[in-house]
Amino acid sequence: MQTYKVRKEVEKYAHVAIFTEIKENDFNLNIPRYVDTFEEEDEIDIDAVQIEIDNLEKELVEVRKQMAEKLQQIDRSAG
Repeated sequence: MQTYKVRKEVEKYAHVAIFTEIKENDFNLNIPRYVDTFEEEDEIDIDAVQIEIDNLEKELVEVRKQMAEKLQQIDRSAG
């Protein structure tokens, strides 16, 4: 990007700071002080996540039960 050469302000990427602004910040050139790169994350519905976990745990119990039954059938037919 040519932002440096053309001294262009680009949201979340570049900020053209004037000398007084830099001086007000005690000459701290830390980028987050001038450019907000933070992206808002989507909210997570904790209740929905917990319901999904509960459903997966129930499914896992059922799958384990079916596996045990199949293994017993295999053991009986092998023995």
